[in-house]
Amino acid sequence: MLLSELVKDTGFRLVNPGAEDIDIKRIEYDSRRVKEGALFGCVVGTFKDGHDYAEGAVKNGAAALIVDHELPLGVPQIVAPNSRRAMAELAMKLYGYPAKELKIIGVTGTNGKTTTTYMIKSIAEKCGLKVGLIGTIRNIIGDRVISTQRTTPESTELQEILRMMADEHVDLVVMEVSSHSLDQERVYGLEFEVGGFTNLTQDHLDYHKTFENYLAAKRKLFERSAFAVVNADDPWSEKLLKGLDIPRMTYAVREPADIYANNIEICVRDVEFDMTTPEGSAHISVPIPGLFNVFNAMLAAGISLKLGFPMDKIAEGLKDVSGVTGRMEALPTEGFPFSVILDFAHTPDGLINLLTSVREFAKGRVISVFGCGGDRDHAKRPIMGEAAGRYSDFCVVTSDNPRTEDPMSIIGNVLDGVNKTAVEYVVIQNRREAIKYALTHAKPNDVVVLAGKGHETYQEIKGVKYPFDEKVVVAELLDEMRSKQ
Repeated sequence: MLLSELVKDTGFRLVNPGAEDIDIKRIEYDSRRVKEGALFGCVVGTFKDGHDYAEGAVKNGAAALIVDHELPLGVPQIVAPNSRRAMAELAMKLYGYPAKELKIIGVTGTNGKTTTTYMIKSIAEKCGLKVGLIGTIRNIIGDRVISTQRTTPESTELQEILRMMADEHVDLVVMEVSSHSLDQERVYGLEFEVGGFTNLTQDHLDYHKTFENYLAAKRKLFERSAFAVVNADDPWSEKLLKGLDIPRMTYAVREPADIYANNIEICVRDVEFDMTTPEGSAHISVPIPGLFNVFNAMLAAGISLKLGFPMDKIAEGLKDVSGVTGRMEALPTEGFPFSVILDFAHTPDGLINLLTSVREFAKGRVISVFGCGGDRDHAKRPIMGEAAGRYSDFCVVTSDNPRTEDPMSIIGNVLDGVNKTAVEYVVIQNRREAIKYALTHAKPNDVVVLAGKGHETYQEIKGVKYPFDEKVVVAELLDEMRSKQ
């Protein structure tokens, strides 16, 4: 699209337009990815200002810039009050406003977003729909997988993905919507058919600073949604929707709600319960254990009911949901009398939910292998340590993704919480060795819980990502143990 056409009717100011119009091929926000003909968005991030990288982007071939103040670089520049929002607006226009051709569902909350979106996808596919999924683990168009770097893509990538989905005639888009994406205007301009809310617990306070800011970011989803499905058992739901004139549906286990569950049975590989809804009742079986997956299933059901899906297809879709890697995932342990559960739990609430769910079916000890990530919310570290100590029989405290921090310093923060409990524990900084210790010390009927990494296939240490897939690690360690039997 020609630069003049891209800027037309936006209200943005074009400076240094040059003698010839420029054909803009794509919009980039990372100067390292800029190629000839790109428009570079100088967005202001938490730690870096894109304006500082504008000169490098121009050297790499950027034809023009999006800025919030003019730069002395002599290239065409689109000047806007908010360069990040402007980048989202221009991306929508460049890709032909794909969201207008799609029905989009958004799911937000601290925990449960990924599992819930996969559940909705499974249900919709049982109803014969072609589904696009955007989320933490991967982006999917029908059966085709597209890699992802973050829970919700940056606006330029998001609009490109939505254009692909529209062009491939996707019937329904289901996406995780993170608090960061809402605060950073990555989903600016999107309208959601239904917004779903899982829960709100401590996480990302390194970024949001306060719970109120965290809640305000989540609330933006519902300001852009035509309908809401929220967790009545979560005390933040009422504040989330306060003052919003939006129809809603609630789900719960404890509080009165439109959708509720009873007769809940949690086993090592699944959970079963009876679900009552405004459209009737059904017995539900989900092949992912844990009480929190009862909540996720009810949220998926509520959204599905709003979309007009029948109860039998909802039950069928929940029974056959698959592909939720690293979410309460039971790993193969053939030949050994213990179980291994892999989960992404990396928040206090997520860890408590995970461990209490495991305790529901564990016949032996619950052994937790966990740590906390570096360069993230420091305040949650002792809280997670205390949670692990209270709900485990034995803890192996190790490293997660230390990033640029000293791993032992992070572990020290975690131990401040662990030491408030009477749990027995060991500290093993090397995560592979920590997992090995847990496996070799597991007794019959014990459940080893690997928390924090889930679907991730790397470990980030001093800014470098090293291959580390816990499924592979466990398989290798068990093979070593078999060879010594």
